[in-house]
Amino acid sequence: MSDPTPAGTAQSFLDENFADWVRALAPRVTAAGPEGVTLDAPITPAIARVGGIVSGQALATLADTTMVLAVCAATGAFRPVATVSLETQFLRPATGDRITVTATVTRAGRTLAFARATLVAQPSGKAVATASATFALPD
Repeated sequence: MSDPTPAGTAQSFLDENFADWVRALAPRVTAAGPEGVTLDAPITPAIARVGGIVSGQALATLADTTMVLAVCAATGAFRPVATVSLETQFLRPATGDRITVTATVTRAGRTLAFARATLVAQPSGKAVATASATFALPD
């Protein structure tokens, strides 16, 4: 039985529509609504590089994924969207147990949406990256 909460709906959309390699990061939606989406992912050896630091590719993927879900939640429809641009700023090495990503939509129009995300390492609570993206909203 699927979880009827907004977070459950977002998780189901992620599980059913995102690529296998994205789902291999084990992202879990912990909150979802028109105000934004929060996702957690464990830091595992599969995404860490030398020194146990999470790779930038994994962080960018988590940011993009969370922002896509935020756009869907903000527009009221879980549907495929297309990433037009993605900019990620790495602030410090990402280490710890997990990464928490919070994404919000700054503007959603008829054909484009704009979002921002903050990635935080846990348990330190320190921001390790920020990202912004533009998404195309197909009809």
